[in-house]
Parts: sequence; structure tokens; C-alpha cells
Amino acid sequence: MTKEKQYKDLQLPTLPFDSEFFSNKCVIDDKFREECGIFGVIGVTDASRFVALGLHALQHRGQEAGGIVTYDTQHGFNSARRFGYVRDNFTNTAVMKTLPGSLAIGHVRYSTTGSKPDSKSQTVIRDVQPFFGEFAMGGAAIAHNGNLTNANLLKRELIESGSIFHSSTDSECIIHLIARSSAQSIPERMKDALRQVQGAFSVVAMTRTKLIGVRDPLGVRPLVLGRVGDGWALSSETCALDIIGAEFVREIQPGEMAVVNADGPHSHFPFEPAKSRFCIFEHVYFSRPDSHIGGQSVYETREAIGMELAKEAPVDADIVCPVPDSGTPAAIGYAKQSGIPYGMGIIRNQFVGRTFIEPTEQIRNMGVLLKLNVNRALIRNKRVVLVDDSVVRGTTSRKIKEMILNAGAAEVHFRIASPPTAWPCFYGVDTPQREKLLAATMSEEEMREHLSIDSLKFISLDGLYRAVGESKGRNASCPQYCDACFSGEYPVAPIDMISQGFELKAVE
Repeated sequence: MTKEKQYKDLQLPTLPFDSEFFSNKCVIDDKFREECGIFGVIGVTDASRFVALGLHALQHRGQEAGGIVTYDTQHGFNSARRFGYVRDNFTNTAVMKTLPGSLAIGHVRYSTTGSKPDSKSQTVIRDVQPFFGEFAMGGAAIAHNGNLTNANLLKRELIESGSIFHSSTDSECIIHLIARSSAQSIPERMKDALRQVQGAFSVVAMTRTKLIGVRDPLGVRPLVLGRVGDGWALSSETCALDIIGAEFVREIQPGEMAVVNADGPHSHFPFEPAKSRFCIFEHVYFSRPDSHIGGQSVYETREAIGMELAKEAPVDADIVCPVPDSGTPAAIGYAKQSGIPYGMGIIRNQFVGRTFIEPTEQIRNMGVLLKLNVNRALIRNKRVVLVDDSVVRGTTSRKIKEMILNAGAAEVHFRIASPPTAWPCFYGVDTPQREKLLAATMSEEEMREHLSIDSLKFISLDGLYRAVGESKGRNASCPQYCDACFSGEYPVAPIDMISQGFELKAVE
């Protein structure tokens, strides 16, 4: 069988690409954006359909593009990569028929490195994962969630020694490092490769007979193992296991490589042991509220964050309203703890999607109005507490405040279910440059004045830790989570960014 027949990178027609939609992320772009979602299954009939369902459940982790790679003995490796939503691409019967096999992995993307989709250039399809490579012992595909903080250094070294890169993403470095290894199996080559990278990575990979899941030594990004019938699944979150009827088995441990074959999963620990530093923002915003992290319900944790926030930052008010949808559980918790009635003062249009009319400057200026509308009867003449998960640039917060005041609110108080985000993330989250983060240049009171609201309070870092189950708060000498976006304390030095002039927080 030829290499070309083994791996068919299909380019079927897709819906027209709407760069305006993606550049504005459904109008509201004042949030940290998670990087990717990964999913894989082995030992099931029509594995690609399981993966498509899993990716659909993980769509919140990446909406720019998605891809699926499968393997079966008759057709070898097969791939489909597309821009846009899973529902628009992988519910197509013609596409799914080209992805046979009982072994498959998939990826949904929000680009934090590499090119962003551009309607004038189709070359960025090369950046869409999973990536595939042919090696001496057979082919392998890989999907990566996270960011490698030494990718630029690695890429330069690899290119100087003869590697030819086809994408602009950091993830492709892993494929080239696998190719350079002299180990005698793909899993062993992956160990060699991943020992050379730094940063955050959860990886789902596949060979002709194995499904492989790996987490970095700090376990910054999530990865879980599930059982589906006689087969197995790997996923970024438990909610994607639910959609295929899989049973959650356990989380892949930090620093673990789980190799799943016909006999089931086998664990390896190829890295030096390190203390876990899971991303605390997964609890606040990234993960779906119906997922579980560390045995905890994400929804219940967010409600607990709201309750802690109410203890730390009480206010005399008439109604507590969430900024939908991510602020809803915290707002419910704030209302419970404070005794202030909860109400849906802002209604979200659930059907906002691709721009339905020409995106003129006037339409763009409508901004939040395309997605959110005020429930005027509920908030008129009321002192309103708005609960949101975060404030990044403050642009959306100002627009929402104006909407609330224009609808007749007497007062507007913001309560934020995370500490001030004053530092960018380099571990797989798309964040602005530090100078564009409101909390990097302003105090809490200055932010309140900038937003022109009656009061503004963020949950403290200790309060956030208490809400996620650390009763004594944050251990300053040995933090239990990665909280660099709040504290400026990076568990892995962002080597590439430092080389470009980024300055770490001064040691006090």
C-alpha cells in the first residue's frame, strides 16, 4: 500500500469561511480563550462517529477548526480537517464514510500559536490537527492541547538540522522530535520527544494498534480516561465521555503516558516527578459546567466560588444577575450566600452564529447587542449585582454596564468570580499582551472608575483556592495550582517569550 493511499488528506467542500465571525468570537471577545480539545477512541465500530460526538461536546474549547484521523487495516490512515464547527463538517455522511476504522483521534482548535483562519489564505489548513507522520515502524497521528514554551528554540534547532515544517504551530515540533528519535517503537519515541519539550501539554496520539494519552509532568491541561463498551476513550473533559455513553474511569495523572491497546490501558511515567500545577482557570471558566475535575463537579465549584465572593464582597442590592452563560453558577452561589434574589437580568441569544448580514462598521459597533439583551422589566429601578467570571480588557464589561443603565437600573455593581487577570498565559490559552490586560495597569479602584460603575470587587486568590477545595487557601511557598494569570508566578519559564523581551514578575 502506498503512503498516499495510507493517508488521504481529504479536501471536500465546506461552508464558506466567515473570518469576521471568528475574529470576533461571536461578538464578545473579552475573555480568555481556551486552546484546544482532544478526544480519541479505540476498540469501537465507526470510531470516527464517536470522535465527532466527543469533539462536539468539546466545541467550547475551540471553534476555529477541527480534524479527525482514523485507521483501519483495509484503508490505512485517513484524515479530514475542516474550518468551522464540528456540526457543520462531521455530520456529513459523505465525509464520515471516508473515515473508517475502530481507532480514531480528533482535535478542535482555537489557535494560540500559528496562523489564524483567513478567508484569503487556505494554507492555514496545515495548522489544523491532528498531525500525521510516517515513521520507520509505521504511521502515527497526534493531537496536542496546550503550548510548548520552548517551541521557537526547538523549531530553530530542528530546521537547522534539516527538518522541514509544514505548519506554523508549536505542536508540529513533537512530530519532528518523534522522527529524530532512535527508539524502536512509537510510544518510546514519544517519550524521547516529550522529554525535550517544556510547557503544558496533554496529548492524544494513535498508531495502527494503539491509542496513547500523555500529560505533562505538572498536569497543567486536563485529560481523562473512559470505558465505552469493550473499547476505551481519552478526552479533555468528562462531558465528552457522557455524550458517547462512556463510563469515566479516572484522570490521566500528571506525567503519565497511558498506552491503550487490545488488552486495555498500560501506564508509564517517563518524566521526572513534579508537584501538580493544574490550571485553576479550568475551574473558573474553561471547562464545561457539567464536567468533573479532580472528583469535583465544575458547576458546584463555580457555585462555591460565588458563595465565597459574596462573603468577601457583600453589597446592598436588589437583584443578582449573571453575565451569561459563564457567570451563571457563580451568580447563583452569590445570591444563595447573600440572600439577594437571583434573576436573569440579561438574556443571551442562543442562536448567534455566523454574521447573518454584511458586517459593516455600524453592525460591528452593535457588539454585545447581537448576543445579549437586557430584561428591562426585571432590572428597572433596581440596584443590580452583575456576576461575571473574569475581566480581561474591560471592553465587554463597559458595554454591559451601559446596557443595564440604559434599561433603567439604579446602580450597577460588578462582582468577578476570579482574581484580577494581570498576566498572560503561555500554557495554551489565548491572552492579550500584558499591557492590554486591564488589571496589569490599574488598581481595583482605577478599574471601577474606568468602567464607571458603582462598585467592583474580585474574589481574592485565597478565596478562589478555598472555593476549589483548599480550605487553608493558597500555599504561597508551594502553590497547588497554576495561577500565573493572577499571580505572575509561572511554574515553567516561558523561554520563548523571555527571549522576545517578556519580563517576569520581580521577585519580592
